[in-house]
Amino acid sequence: MTLELLQRVFVLDVLALATLGTLLGIIFAAIPGLNAAIAMTLFLPVTYGMRPELALSFLGGVYMGGMYGGSITAILINVPGCVEATCTAYDGYPMTLQGRSREALYYSIFASTFGGFFGILALVLFTPPLASVALKFGPPEMMLLGMCGLTIIGCLSGNNVWKAVFMAALGLFLATVGTDMSSSVRRFTFGNRALTAGLSPLVVALGIFCFAEMFRDIGMRKAATFEYKDTPIKPSTVIYDILVTKTYLFCKSSLLGLFIGILPGIGGGTAVFTAYGEAKRSSKHPETFGAGNPEGIIAAESANNAVVGGALIPMLAIGIPGSPGVAIMGAALTTHGIICGPDLFTKRPDVAYIFMYAMFLTIVGMALMGIFGIKWFSYILKIDMYYLIPIVTAFAIFGAYSINNMVSDVLVAAISGTVAIVLMKLEFPVSPLIVGFVLSNLIEQNLRRTIQMAGIKQMNFISYLLQRPLSLILVVALIGLITLFTFMNPNTKKKLQD
Repeated sequence: MTLELLQRVFVLDVLALATLGTLLGIIFAAIPGLNAAIAMTLFLPVTYGMRPELALSFLGGVYMGGMYGGSITAILINVPGCVEATCTAYDGYPMTLQGRSREALYYSIFASTFGGFFGILALVLFTPPLASVALKFGPPEMMLLGMCGLTIIGCLSGNNVWKAVFMAALGLFLATVGTDMSSSVRRFTFGNRALTAGLSPLVVALGIFCFAEMFRDIGMRKAATFEYKDTPIKPSTVIYDILVTKTYLFCKSSLLGLFIGILPGIGGGTAVFTAYGEAKRSSKHPETFGAGNPEGIIAAESANNAVVGGALIPMLAIGIPGSPGVAIMGAALTTHGIICGPDLFTKRPDVAYIFMYAMFLTIVGMALMGIFGIKWFSYILKIDMYYLIPIVTAFAIFGAYSINNMVSDVLVAAISGTVAIVLMKLEFPVSPLIVGFVLSNLIEQNLRRTIQMAGIKQMNFISYLLQRPLSLILVVALIGLITLFTFMNPNTKKKLQD
């Protein structure tokens, strides 16, 4: 059976569509404002005439390539193509400023490749048991996991924890703008119909990281820009560093990405921020993060692509998509009359297994495109800022508009970028704002469900959390993280010494 399926994987149509999907995913994700989910949505109608396994292979390639593509512009011009590439920009762009862009790109593609392989291997080998673990996570566990992700801002906040807390709170607040999904009440819209749908985290991220960067560069003197240089490095050196020297970091980040990807609705952003924060927390030199430490890229990119395999597990095993991109794959199968879940492996095992094996082809295609494309990617840095600013800004405007087809989103992105410049001048870290924004809905919705569940059982909120084993473990982890980050903060250490 396995040999027959493998023969059906290595045919021209599967190879061509998986490779084409990967290329399109990389291109779309590299354009600011676009991402894998948008690309999959645009190309979904194209798959209606394909066989189910071909449609999944094509969309799977778009998904895998899209998770990597955002890191290219994040590293080269400090403009993450998607929210998941934000952490890659923290260390990738400083490496570019140091003349190590080629090195940063190698770390990105190899970490993405190995992380993606790790996730798909887990998908093939451990789908049933891993899916059963995810099913045990109810609203209380989801809420606490989101709060643990928020606590990671202690690692990303620099020296002033209060500024980081303020920015995280600002992110939580901005996410509440719009119509409340539970009560249908409009919050902080001030009668503006454009705000009833809420603010998109991708639009805000575009403003903070793309518009702000371009606005700051407008009118910059040539002497103020950095001179392009590219220090040569052997790919084998990077491979050895990831798989041998930093094996523990790679495995830990990939496991975090895999596990968080399995949990439905959380998404790759949480996995990336969590892996990056954990890498900084456990590093012997945490002060180098944000200044060009390759460990930051390894952690972010390996977790980012490991999410792909993790997010596919609950869809194939129990019919629950782990991310918006995977939900689009489920929609593609539905158009062919195939429902995801346990019946998929009994009624159409050929579709399930051909797709899973084809995902290995997308990883190979992504690796080859990334490795051989590095030479050409770096030429972006040779473009004069005079020409680059309008090009990137135009793509950013198009990306902001294309998310919801609303002109108001472009205005929101521009305002976000302007405010971000002011906040950065005042030395407020912007990363906690994005973390708070991304996790706000997850925390709020599951908090409400937890309160309702506690009320049904006639228990108070705290007692209900503590009587659930998984919740108790996460409560202990949350307290431990808060304690650890408090004593890690330089200001706290100084007060204790005084």
